[in-house]
Amino acid sequence: GGGTTEVAVLSLGGIVYATSLRVAGDTFDDAIINYVRRRHGLLIGEATAERVKKAIGTAWIDSDQREMEIKGRDLMNGVPKELIISERQIAESLIEPVGAIIEAVKVALEHAAPELAADIVDKGIVLTGGGALLGNVDYVLRHATGLPVSIAENPLSCVVLGTGRALEEMKRLKEVLTSLY
Repeated sequence: GGGTTEVAVLSLGGIVYATSLRVAGDTFDDAIINYVRRRHGLLIGEATAERVKKAIGTAWIDSDQREMEIKGRDLMNGVPKELIISERQIAESLIEPVGAIIEAVKVALEHAAPELAADIVDKGIVLTGGGALLGNVDYVLRHATGLPVSIAENPLSCVVLGTGRALEEMKRLKEVLTSLY
Protein backbone atom coordinates (compact mmCIF):
# COMPACT_ATOMS: atom_id res chain seq x y z
CA GLY A 1 0.00 0.00 0.00
CA GLY A 2 0.97 3.62 0.40
CA GLY A 3 3.15 2.74 3.36
CA THR A 4 5.48 0.05 2.06
CA THR A 5 7.42 -1.00 -1.00
CA GLU A 6 7.97 -4.71 -1.47
CA VAL A 7 11.06 -5.83 -3.36
CA ALA A 8 11.31 -9.49 -4.35
CA VAL A 9 13.17 -11.84 -6.64
CA LEU A 10 10.87 -14.56 -7.97
CA SER A 11 11.89 -17.76 -9.73
CA LEU A 12 10.02 -20.91 -10.74
CA GLY A 13 6.90 -19.91 -8.84
CA GLY A 14 8.80 -19.23 -5.63
CA ILE A 15 10.21 -16.29 -3.72
CA VAL A 16 14.02 -16.32 -3.76
CA TYR A 17 14.44 -13.06 -1.85
CA ALA A 18 11.99 -10.55 -0.41
CA THR A 19 12.15 -7.44 1.70
CA SER A 20 9.73 -4.74 2.74
CA LEU A 21 10.63 -1.08 2.89
CA ARG A 22 8.73 1.60 4.80
CA VAL A 23 9.07 3.93 1.83
CA ALA A 24 6.19 4.39 -0.60
CA GLY A 25 3.49 6.80 -1.73
CA ASP A 26 2.89 8.25 1.75
CA THR A 27 6.64 8.88 2.07
CA PHE A 28 6.59 10.65 -1.31
CA ASP A 29 3.75 12.87 -0.07
CA ASP A 30 5.66 13.70 3.12
CA ALA A 31 8.79 14.51 1.10
CA ILE A 32 6.81 16.93 -1.07
CA ILE A 33 5.24 18.59 2.00
CA ASN A 34 8.65 18.99 3.68
CA TYR A 35 10.28 20.31 0.50
CA VAL A 36 7.59 22.95 -0.04
CA ARG A 37 7.83 23.97 3.62
CA ARG A 38 11.65 24.26 3.54
CA ARG A 39 12.06 25.84 0.11
CA HIS A 40 9.00 28.07 -0.09
CA GLY A 41 7.86 28.59 3.50
CA LEU A 42 4.46 27.23 2.51
CA LEU A 43 2.51 24.67 4.52
CA ILE A 44 0.48 22.32 2.34
CA GLY A 45 -1.66 19.37 3.35
CA GLU A 46 -1.49 15.71 2.45
CA ALA A 47 -4.28 16.04 -0.13
CA THR A 48 -2.37 18.78 -1.97
CA ALA A 49 0.86 16.76 -1.88
CA GLU A 50 -1.00 13.73 -3.27
CA ARG A 51 -2.47 15.86 -6.08
CA VAL A 52 0.98 17.25 -6.92
CA LYS A 53 2.51 13.75 -6.90
CA LYS A 54 -0.16 12.43 -9.27
CA ALA A 55 -0.12 15.45 -11.59
CA ILE A 56 3.60 16.24 -11.93
CA GLY A 57 5.37 13.74 -9.69
CA THR A 58 8.50 12.34 -11.29
CA ALA A 59 11.67 10.56 -10.29
CA TRP A 60 13.63 12.15 -13.15
CA ILE A 61 13.31 15.22 -15.34
CA ASP A 62 13.22 14.71 -19.06
CA SER A 63 12.79 17.51 -21.58
CA ASP A 64 9.22 18.19 -20.47
CA GLN A 65 8.94 20.74 -17.66
CA ARG A 66 5.41 20.81 -16.28
CA GLU A 67 4.26 23.13 -13.53
CA MET A 68 1.34 23.25 -11.15
CA GLU A 69 -0.25 25.88 -8.98
CA ILE A 70 -0.56 24.94 -5.32
CA LYS A 71 -2.15 26.70 -2.37
CA GLY A 72 -1.28 26.58 1.29
CA ARG A 73 -0.52 28.72 4.33
CA ASP A 74 2.44 31.06 4.30
CA LEU A 75 4.49 30.16 7.37
CA MET A 76 5.87 33.71 7.76
CA ASN A 77 2.57 35.61 7.67
CA GLY A 78 0.06 32.87 8.47
CA VAL A 79 -2.10 33.81 5.50
CA PRO A 80 -3.15 31.74 2.49
CA LYS A 81 -0.74 31.86 -0.42
CA GLU A 82 -0.36 30.26 -3.82
CA LEU A 83 2.73 29.42 -5.79
CA ILE A 84 3.78 27.60 -8.91
CA ILE A 85 5.81 24.45 -8.34
CA SER A 86 7.73 22.70 -11.10
CA GLU A 87 8.26 19.10 -12.02
CA ARG A 88 11.99 19.63 -11.40
CA GLN A 89 11.29 20.68 -7.81
CA ILE A 90 9.15 17.62 -7.22
CA ALA A 91 11.89 15.36 -8.61
CA GLU A 92 14.33 17.07 -6.25
CA SER A 93 11.99 16.51 -3.30
CA LEU A 94 11.75 12.78 -4.09
CA ILE A 95 15.48 12.06 -4.44
CA GLU A 96 15.83 10.51 -0.99
CA PRO A 97 12.79 8.16 -0.98
CA VAL A 98 13.38 7.07 -4.59
CA GLY A 99 17.06 6.48 -3.71
CA ALA A 100 16.01 4.21 -0.81
CA ILE A 101 13.90 2.10 -3.17
CA ILE A 102 16.74 1.86 -5.68
CA GLU A 103 19.10 0.76 -2.92
CA ALA A 104 16.65 -1.96 -1.81
CA VAL A 105 16.43 -3.23 -5.40
CA LYS A 106 20.23 -3.36 -5.65
CA VAL A 107 20.42 -5.34 -2.39
CA ALA A 108 17.80 -7.78 -3.71
CA LEU A 109 19.81 -8.26 -6.90
CA GLU A 110 22.98 -8.86 -4.86
CA HIS A 111 21.17 -11.58 -2.87
CA ALA A 112 19.95 -13.38 -5.98
CA ALA A 113 21.81 -16.57 -6.85
CA PRO A 114 24.24 -16.28 -9.77
CA GLU A 115 22.14 -18.85 -11.66
CA LEU A 116 19.28 -16.34 -11.74
CA ALA A 117 21.40 -13.56 -13.24
CA ALA A 118 20.67 -14.63 -16.83
CA ASP A 119 16.92 -14.67 -16.17
CA ILE A 120 17.06 -11.29 -14.47
CA VAL A 121 19.05 -9.80 -17.36
CA ASP A 122 16.59 -11.29 -19.89
CA LYS A 123 13.31 -10.61 -18.09
CA GLY A 124 14.31 -7.57 -16.07
CA ILE A 125 12.36 -5.85 -13.35
CA VAL A 126 8.58 -5.40 -13.30
CA LEU A 127 7.08 -2.52 -11.32
CA THR A 128 3.62 -2.92 -9.79
CA GLY A 129 1.41 -0.93 -7.44
CA GLY A 130 0.93 2.81 -7.11
CA GLY A 131 4.66 3.56 -6.95
CA ALA A 132 4.97 2.31 -10.52
CA LEU A 133 2.87 5.32 -11.60
CA LEU A 134 5.46 7.85 -10.43
CA GLY A 135 6.80 9.46 -13.59
CA ASN A 136 10.12 8.12 -14.89
CA VAL A 137 10.64 5.73 -11.96
CA ASP A 138 11.25 3.00 -14.53
CA TYR A 139 13.92 5.13 -16.22
CA VAL A 140 15.71 5.83 -12.92
CA LEU A 141 15.67 2.14 -11.96
CA ARG A 142 16.87 1.11 -15.44
CA HIS A 143 19.71 3.63 -15.22
CA ALA A 144 20.68 2.53 -11.67
CA THR A 145 20.68 -1.21 -12.39
CA GLY A 146 21.43 -1.48 -16.11
CA LEU A 147 18.52 -3.92 -16.39
CA PRO A 148 15.34 -3.78 -18.44
CA VAL A 149 12.50 -2.30 -16.39
CA SER A 150 8.84 -2.44 -17.30
CA ILE A 151 5.64 -1.30 -15.67
CA ALA A 152 2.89 -3.90 -15.25
CA GLU A 153 -0.05 -3.47 -17.60
CA ASN A 154 -2.39 -2.42 -14.81
CA PRO A 155 -0.10 -1.62 -11.88
CA LEU A 156 -2.81 -0.61 -9.41
CA SER A 157 -4.93 -3.74 -9.70
CA CYS A 158 -2.39 -6.40 -10.72
CA VAL A 159 -1.29 -6.97 -7.11
CA VAL A 160 -4.87 -7.60 -5.98
CA LEU A 161 -5.60 -9.79 -9.01
CA GLY A 162 -2.41 -11.78 -8.38
CA THR A 163 -3.31 -12.26 -4.73
CA GLY A 164 -6.73 -13.52 -5.76
CA ARG A 165 -5.18 -15.93 -8.24
CA ALA A 166 -2.76 -17.17 -5.55
CA LEU A 167 -5.67 -17.85 -3.21
CA GLU A 168 -7.41 -19.81 -5.97
CA GLU A 169 -4.31 -21.98 -6.29
CA MET A 170 -3.45 -22.26 -2.60
CA LYS A 171 -2.54 -25.94 -2.73
CA ARG A 172 -0.06 -25.46 -5.57
CA LEU A 173 1.42 -22.29 -4.05
CA LYS A 174 1.37 -23.45 -0.42
CA GLU A 175 5.14 -23.14 0.00
CA VAL A 176 5.22 -19.65 -1.47
CA LEU A 177 2.35 -18.44 0.68
CA THR A 178 3.76 -19.91 3.90
CA SER A 179 7.25 -18.56 3.21
CA LEU A 180 5.85 -15.05 3.54
CA TYR A 181 5.22 -15.55 7.25
